Amino acid sequence: MKEKILDIPSDFWCNLEKPETLIDHIRQLQTNLETQKEHKGLFTVKEANKWMDEAKTSPIPLMLFGELWHDGELCILFADTNLGKSILAVQIADSISKGITIPGFKLEAGKQPVLYFDFELSAKQFEVRYSIKNELQKVFENHYSFDDNFMRVEINPEAEIPESSNFENYLNQSLEQSIIETGAKILIIDNLTYLKNETEKAKDALPLMKHLKALKSKYGLSILALAHTPKRDLSKPITRNDLQGSKMLINFVDSCFAIGESHTDKSVRYIKQIKARNTEIIYDTENVAILQISKPHNFLQFEFMDFGTEREHLREISEKDREDLAQSIINLKAQNPNLSYGEIAKQLGTNKMKVKRTLDKHSKA
Repeated sequence: MKEKILDIPSDFWCNLEKPETLIDHIRQLQTNLETQKEHKGLFTVKEANKWMDEAKTSPIPLMLFGELWHDGELCILFADTNLGKSILAVQIADSISKGITIPGFKLEAGKQPVLYFDFELSAKQFEVRYSIKNELQKVFENHYSFDDNFMRVEINPEAEIPESSNFENYLNQSLEQSIIETGAKILIIDNLTYLKNETEKAKDALPLMKHLKALKSKYGLSILALAHTPKRDLSKPITRNDLQGSKMLINFVDSCFAIGESHTDKSVRYIKQIKARNTEIIYDTENVAILQISKPHNFLQFEFMDFGTEREHLREISEKDREDLAQSIINLKAQNPNLSYGEIAKQLGTNKMKVKRTLDKHSKA
């Protein structure tokens, strides 16, 4: 059977007496034929100049959180536990929903709805962060006023999963339903682990990132997804290798930035840019953004302080620290001989080569 090349509209022959309609049909048929020629299975093949001409009609991506996250991007924010990922994410959501810039970071996009999927905090824990506690009466008052554009989402504990589905699939279906019914184009997911509880494994990270990218393309979304880091060596700069499932996750995202812990002050953090496609890397190791966590009234937030170098905020390793780490490696291996170098490194926040060198040296002693 011959392949059908052109899909001729049913009313084509009825409009032959209308020249303008006939011309439109011919043009559409020509466009369809050109499009079919450009599609080569999985690929779309066009002259570079044609790609450029089409790109000219696309708007320049607007900043949502300075150079760190742009409109239309799938972005990951990662950090260790208790460093303030959720605090910053809520602050970004509040900024976009009100159309008000966070000091120190540009906001070029207009005020618009934001869907914040909160898989971390309960409603009460959320209230604690955005209100003031009356110690005398043991109640929270003076609650922060969020814009109606800010829509917080959490799991409904009474929802029943259909027998034909599982939790993960039903979660993804519900996520898409929320996007459709609210019309929101900005999504913040706190955090990725809830969508896929094994994101550190490449085989599990791949379908997750494909799903998020498909949603982004289908609905024209901007997505900020929060992720954890395994235990890391705080004396070393943050790299893409500090993100769980880093190779797979980093490859699929448009941009990525991280929050680092400062050894100078428990309330001080720094933000470092890890990956960018719509801009050059602005916040690199020589120019991190330095912030502190504060709650001046009823809104827990990051306050921009200055720019600086990452090395100012890294912990210095003493000889005693090195000796303690070596002993911990030896003890852990002795307790469980089946542990691999990688598993020991992950538990102690170091690298496999350090573990191997330490154990080799110990076995020769």
